[in-house]
Amino acid sequence: MKKNLAALVIHGIGRQRPDFADQLIDGVSTQLEKIGTDPEQVAWQPVFWDDILRPAQNAYLQAAYDSTDLRARRLRTLLLSALGDAVGYRQLPSGGRRGGEETRTYNRVHTRVRQSMATLYKDQLSNRAVPLVVLAHSFGGHILSNYIWDSQRRPPRRLSNFERMNWLTGFITFGCNIPLFTFTCRRVVPLLFPPPRLPARLKPSARWLNYYDPHDVLAWPLKPVNAAYERTVQADIAINVGGPLSGRTPFLHLQDWADPRVLSLLHICRCRRAALCGARWWACV
Repeated sequence: MKKNLAALVIHGIGRQRPDFADQLIDGVSTQLEKIGTDPEQVAWQPVFWDDILRPAQNAYLQAAYDSTDLRARRLRTLLLSALGDAVGYRQLPSGGRRGGEETRTYNRVHTRVRQSMATLYKDQLSNRAVPLVVLAHSFGGHILSNYIWDSQRRPPRRLSNFERMNWLTGFITFGCNIPLFTFTCRRVVPLLFPPPRLPARLKPSARWLNYYDPHDVLAWPLKPVNAAYERTVQADIAINVGGPLSGRTPFLHLQDWADPRVLSLLHICRCRRAALCGARWWACV
């Protein structure tokens, strides 16, 4: 079936599997069917990158747990994943030069994103550009933000406009911790959104929506970063995720994407309808 919308899904911190997005895709597809939309019209593509950073973290955890009587192991594992992912993603290798040079791991993670975009465009869309919605959880939002920022400043010549993220119509972040990575920058500049090369008929539909749970200590609003983020992000939306116990602990950050899943669904449907009728998404509900 011809695809009218593309959805790229990237995970965040925590131990992940290659099929991490299956439950989300199934849930959204079920909801699409309930409102009379064929889910086959959406081309889904996950971005799995945990295997790049996990081996070194696992090796240390195993050695530490085997040799010492550490308590709160589940919490320690979560914190190591959060801090280890952030440091490993940007840390210069031994002997590396500071400045414009990215790290080896940074490039490996971005290569994984680029490969996923190529699979989406060439295999699922048959080299046909359609509106793109990105759903990014946790640290995945930081990764995608960097990837898009790099693509806009240094466009890869051999890639299509779609693969350069120029068709990005919806950017949905949840459990996002981008603000934590802005403090080392003298001048904090967000990615250009909507992308300057996004087709004019889609620009009225473009939205960057950021969902966060006020009880999640790893999830932050984006608009307070600075005036540029205030203009670029359409809304910081507070949601309530988790149960009465997990909803008040750091493990809330790893809860099912149930609430963002439903909220994101609305934007996916609207982007799809806007793509078909050329109207503003809020007029197509």
